[in-house]
Amino acid sequence: MSRSSLPLNAIHAFLVTARHLNLTHAASELCLTQGAVSRKIAALEQWLGLTLFDRHARGLRLTPQGAALLPELRQGFELMEQASEKARRSHTSIRLKAPTCAMRWLVPRLVALEQQRPDLHVALTTTLDHATQLENYDAAIVYGKPHAGGICLFAESLTPVIAADQPCPESPSALAAMTFLHPTGDSRDWQCWLAAQRVTLSMRRNQHFATMDLAISAAIQGFGVAIADSNLVESDIASGRLIKPFAGEVKTGAVYTLLQRPAADAPPFLAELVAWLCRDQKVTQSLLSAGLA
Repeated sequence: MSRSSLPLNAIHAFLVTARHLNLTHAASELCLTQGAVSRKIAALEQWLGLTLFDRHARGLRLTPQGAALLPELRQGFELMEQASEKARRSHTSIRLKAPTCAMRWLVPRLVALEQQRPDLHVALTTTLDHATQLENYDAAIVYGKPHAGGICLFAESLTPVIAADQPCPESPSALAAMTFLHPTGDSRDWQCWLAAQRVTLSMRRNQHFATMDLAISAAIQGFGVAIADSNLVESDIASGRLIKPFAGEVKTGAVYTLLQRPAADAPPFLAELVAWLCRDQKVTQSLLSAGLA
């Protein structure tokens, strides 16, 4: 063996064997045969030019030279493991899937997180499919009924919104003169809100969009009045792009739920991402089996 090549595998075998002082146990941990472990230790002894173990009937005993060498070799291996883990964690992406309609709520939070923690990278994938769950992702935000074992980020709460520079309607009945922006191909969200306000009116002018995000964007541009989830427009209202002309909101029963991989299968930083997304939410564990939603 060349003196220029440090026998790392043999050193690892020595460290494991020194911990057990038993070749059978060391071989089991290393997934090697006893003979293979013995050969690695013999190769290391030859490379070092000294004996590491005394062999006797009851097992192994470290020689004075082996006992003196052990702490420094153990420390060196621990430093290499720590450096490797640090490098691995710094290049790990968390795969997050979320519905397109949640982008207005999610993206500002991801931007703030990566500004604060540049070593934490989230690979975001958007979808129009609300039925799928984790699949091959590390975490997923899903819209619809609560999921057992998931974390409820927020419950959908519908309210009309209009551009801040548009005339503000004085009452819900005044909306009849405006263009209604729908987040779906039908009018169910608007009808849900109007029914909760006990208002009946004719919606003469309508525009339908594929997602709530598109309807909200149209409202910001002054195209009409959109029915939106108040959670999704919080930043638009805070910045003055949108206003809520009425205080009345209606819960639809739908929620945005965060699903995540079990801790044993989770990538580095997943727990931190989950904590960040939940930090300003009144979140509860969705336990449908217990009757909680």
